[in-house]
Amino acid sequence: ASAAAFEWGTGATGSRLVTGSTALHARLEERLAAFTGAEGALVFSSGYLANLAAVTALGRDALVVSDAGNHASIVDACRLSRSPVTVTPHRDVTAVEKALADRDTEHAIVVTDALFSVDGDLAPLAELHAAAVRQGALLVVDEAHSVGVLGAGGRGAVHAAGLAGERSVVRTVTLSKSLGSQGGAVLGAPEVIETLINTGRSFIFDTALAPGSVAAALTAVDILHNQPELPGHVLTRAKELAALARDLGLETNDPAGAVVPIVLGQPETALRAAVICAEHGVRVGCFRPPSVPVGRSCLRLTARANLSSDDLAVIRGALTAVAEMKVTM
Repeated sequence: ASAAAFEWGTGATGSRLVTGSTALHARLEERLAAFTGAEGALVFSSGYLANLAAVTALGRDALVVSDAGNHASIVDACRLSRSPVTVTPHRDVTAVEKALADRDTEHAIVVTDALFSVDGDLAPLAELHAAAVRQGALLVVDEAHSVGVLGAGGRGAVHAAGLAGERSVVRTVTLSKSLGSQGGAVLGAPEVIETLINTGRSFIFDTALAPGSVAAALTAVDILHNQPELPGHVLTRAKELAALARDLGLETNDPAGAVVPIVLGQPETALRAAVICAEHGVRVGCFRPPSVPVGRSCLRLTARANLSSDDLAVIRGALTAVAEMKVTM
């Protein structure tokens, strides 16, 4: 990243279609596509903007079917599409297919997170794709929490589901989570990429991703390619965190990826728990309405590959204090 900043500058200077595109951007797009098994890729300055472009451009004059648990960037993209939107119950394939079958529009897209950002559960991607194909719709999958964690060597949930080569599947990814950089991308067929270049407003009018972030993401993809065992370590650590929480009587799930929620109920309880964790040297996310439903405020622990036994001991101490706090409240 530092070498790229010295060579290309700290900023991209303009939008991708004006002066913002560099050889680094093209290399990252080629590398992301090759790594994930996609035909093409288009880099954005954030994953949020990648979702806005994908849904607003591909969902124009179409029915947009969106999972109730989708990330806020997808919700905002649905609103900005100015298309009819049907929100279906979480992970409900039957409801998705019914919405598609009952539509009045010729075209439709189904949009879902792959791994949901708070609950940490996995979308039924194979079943959703089959329903979309039967109803002549496109499937758009946000892989923010699955690329780098799921699939062979971290190639993502779509790759793991055997759908990487399907031209009726479009993926969005972030470069800021497992890849440790900043930015986002859309992965898809050449026609999809061309559509976004010409009609995706958050691509056309936004300043390009800074060269340092592009270089950092490129290096991260190379690390994943050269160390394919890393995603497996993440999943092992996540299961250990969940088991630790359950042992202490805290509500959690069986994690499908790195996300391990600790459900605490009320916002005040979750906020106090986050403070307790910080006092024990553990930094966690704290989610409360409107990010989660009322009564489901939670902490979000995120596993990483290099958590050590000493780290887990520190986390146990923090969660023990949280469990004790919950009993006394």
